[in-house]
Parts: sequence; C-alpha cells; structure tokens
Amino acid sequence: MANGKSLLLGFLVGGAVGATATLFSTPKSGKQLRTDLKVKSEELAGLVDKMKDEGKLLTEQIANTSKEGAALIKELSADVKTSLESWRNTIEPHQKNIQKHLAQIEESLKELEEKTKK
Repeated sequence: MANGKSLLLGFLVGGAVGATATLFSTPKSGKQLRTDLKVKSEELAGLVDKMKDEGKLLTEQIANTSKEGAALIKELSADVKTSLESWRNTIEPHQKNIQKHLAQIEESLKELEEKTKK
C-alpha cells in the first residue's frame, strides 16, 4: 500500500508544480486563469477519485483470487491424498504376494543348501 500512497503523492505534487508553473508562465487574465485552475483541479480530483476506486477494485480482486487459490490448493491436496490412498490399496496385495514369494524362494534356497551339504 506504500507504493500506492507514493504514487498518489507524486501525482499531487506533480499537479501542484504544474499548476504553479502554469500560473507563472501564462499570459491569461486572472479571471480566466482562476477558471482554468478550477477546471483542472476538478479534473485532478476526479482522477484521484477514479484511482481510489480502481485501487479498491484491485484489492478486492486480489483478495478473491487468493481465496480461490486457497480453495483450489485444498481441493488439489484432497485429490492427491485420495489418489495416493487408491495407489496404496492397489499395491498392497501385490506387495504381500511378493513377500510370500520371497519367503518361498528363501526356503527353497535353504533346502537346496541342505541337500548339497548331504
């Protein structure tokens, strides 16, 4: 938000400097100059109000986007968790079969060793 304040302050200071430079360099009459300054100040006020409204809209959009992103991440993490559980459930029976086969191979090797020793 500090950048927004700096930008706004820059516009205001720039406007004041521009108005002062115009005041000293213009060949217009005082009445005409005051009218022009009034119009320009109203335009500047309108611009500041517009920037303020757009800043609020931007803030709201950022808040909504971050909320949507958080919801999306939660949904994604739930999907990943479900997929991992499904994968585990699919792999588990095969894992047990592999362990059984390894145990049988170990027993067969022991039997072969015993037979070769005799």
